[in-house]
Amino acid sequence: MNNKVKPAVIGGVVLGLLSAIPFVNLVNICCCLWAILGGLLASHLYVKNSTTPANAGDGAIVGAIAGAVGAVIYLILGIPLAIVGGAAMREVMFNILTNIDPSQAELIRRQMEAQGDNIAGIIVQSLIGAVLLIVFAVLGGLLGIPLFEKRKGGTMPPPPPAPGGAPYAA
Repeated sequence: MNNKVKPAVIGGVVLGLLSAIPFVNLVNICCCLWAILGGLLASHLYVKNSTTPANAGDGAIVGAIAGAVGAVIYLILGIPLAIVGGAAMREVMFNILTNIDPSQAELIRRQMEAQGDNIAGIIVQSLIGAVLLIVFAVLGGLLGIPLFEKRKGGTMPPPPPAPGGAPYAA
């Protein structure tokens, strides 16, 4: 189990930091991409340092550990950063959404202002985000095994002896 922890912690730190940093975390809008990449990184590091061929269960375990580490980092850093930088983030999102559909700009602005800096809402959203990080990091860990593991599972049996007990000579 110890050989799984180090790669998982590295992958988890990467996904946690990238998911917590404002504006950088926007990549997570695309199917929690930082979480998937953190799980992939963890499984890659595990396969690279493993003495035996890795299987899907190993990928799921390192992905889950990476997701849990990343979720804790995301909660510790992300909640304060969301509270402090929430207004700037809302303004950026408003500008993006206004460019996409100008006819809905006023409605979008009113909805965003109604949400305001609701700390309870930020905490609930962060907890949901943390669960999603774990789920998608497991998926990344599972995807990493077939991508990075090129060794065959088990050893190949020796070829059968030639008929008649003597080696075949040409």
